[in-house]
Amino acid sequence: MFKKILIANRGEIAVRIIRACKEMGIRTVAVYSEADKDALHTLLADEAVCIGPAASKESYLSMERILSATITMNADAIHPGFGFLSENSKFARMCEKCGVKFIGPGSDVIEKMGNKAQARNTMIEAGVPVVPGSKEPVLDVRKGKAAAAKVGYPVMIKAAAGGGGRGMRVAMTAEEFETQFKTAQREAEQGFSDPTMYIERFVEEPRHIEFQILADSFGNVIHLGERDCSVQRRHQKMVEESPSPAISEELRRQMGEAAVKAAKAAGYESAGTIEFLVDKKKNFYFIEMNTRIQVEHPVTEAVTGLDLIKEQIRIAAGERLEIKQKDVILRGHAMECRINAENPEKNFMPCPGTIADSHFPGGNGIRIDSAVYNGYRIPPNYDSMIAKVIVHGKDRDEAIRKMQVALGELIIEGVDTNQEYQLKIITHPVFMEGKQDTSFIEKYLS
Repeated sequence: MFKKILIANRGEIAVRIIRACKEMGIRTVAVYSEADKDALHTLLADEAVCIGPAASKESYLSMERILSATITMNADAIHPGFGFLSENSKFARMCEKCGVKFIGPGSDVIEKMGNKAQARNTMIEAGVPVVPGSKEPVLDVRKGKAAAAKVGYPVMIKAAAGGGGRGMRVAMTAEEFETQFKTAQREAEQGFSDPTMYIERFVEEPRHIEFQILADSFGNVIHLGERDCSVQRRHQKMVEESPSPAISEELRRQMGEAAVKAAKAAGYESAGTIEFLVDKKKNFYFIEMNTRIQVEHPVTEAVTGLDLIKEQIRIAAGERLEIKQKDVILRGHAMECRINAENPEKNFMPCPGTIADSHFPGGNGIRIDSAVYNGYRIPPNYDSMIAKVIVHGKDRDEAIRKMQVALGELIIEGVDTNQEYQLKIITHPVFMEGKQDTSFIEKYLS
C-alpha cells in the first residue's frame, strides 16, 4: 500500500480524497495555487505545496510542477480527482515514466477512451450498442454533411476529444448543419486544441444513464448499478440519483453486462463510468466512458455501502477486488444535488465571493461534500460548484422528501447559489413522477 499520496486537485474532491487516505493510514500532500492558500484541502492534508498562480494552466494544469512537487515530497502516487488532469493521457504517461503511480487507468487506455470516435469503434468491435454515427473522424463541413446525410437527421455534432458539454451541437436539418458544425468545431479547438469531430444520430428525449464499474489488474470487472443523470442544463448534470426510476431489473441486468463488456474491451483498470442514452423504447446506446471518479460517485456509495475512493486506491496499489458481482446489492434510493455559486436569475452567472455565514443540514441519510467554511473566499478562477447535498432513503419518495428538507435547511450567505433552483427541480411534478429526460430543464424550467 502507498505510504504517501499527492492529491492533484482542489475543492470538495480533494477534501474527499484526503479523508479516505486518512482512514487508510496514508499520508497526504495537497497542492494549491496562490488563490487557494487558505482552502480547506490545504489545511486538512499532512503537507501542502504551492504550485503556482491562480490561473489553472500555471498551477492545477501544470504537469511539470505537480510532478516536481510529488518527487520533492516523496509521494509514491498521485490521485487526480476529477477535472483538471484526471483524463489527460500525457500526464498519466509522464507519471509512468517518473515511477509515480497514477491512481487511474493506464495512459494508453485514457487516450483510447478519451477519443470519442476511437472509443465508439472499440465498443462496436466488442458488440456494445452505440448510437448510429460516422465511422471515421470528421475534419470539415463537407465530410460532416455527407456523414449526417448517411446517419439521418437530426444529428449530434461532437468533438472527438470533448467533454463537459463543450464542442457539442444539434443540427435538426441539413440547412442548419454548417452553422452548428462550425460552432462546435470552434469550441473543440478552443477547449481541447483538437478540431476533430464526429457525427451521430440525435436521440430525442433520452434518459442519460451511467453505470459505475470497478476493474482490477487481475481481470476482475464488476458494475455497481446505474445513476440517472438526466437532469442537465447545457449538458452539465445538476441532479443525479440511483437507482434510476426508468430502469427495470431486466434492463439493469442487460446494461450492466454491456458496461462490464465495455470495460473489458477497453482493458480498463480502476473506477470508471460507462455512459449510455436510453430512448423511449428502452433501447440503450453507449455514448462515452469516463476514465476517472465522477462528481456523482456518492450516490453509488450510498446505495452500495462501498467507498469508491478507497477502492480506487486499493486497485492502484495492485490489490484484487474483494467484492464480486453477486455481492453488489442496491439498497434504498440516493440522490445528489450540486450546489453552485451562481445566480440562476442572471443566466447562471458565477458568483465568487466570501462566505459570510453557512449551515449544513445533517441527520440520518444526509451527507454534505464541500470545502467551504465561514469566511472562506470563493475564487473566481475555478468551477462554481461549492457543495454537493446527498441523501439516502428507503425509496425514491423518501429520498425526495429528505432532499427537500436538506435544501430547505441549507444556509450559504454572502454569495448567490442555485439552491432555490434545485428545490424547483426536485419538487416539479414531472421529476417527482420520475419521468424526466435530458430536455427536462429546457421544457419546464427555462
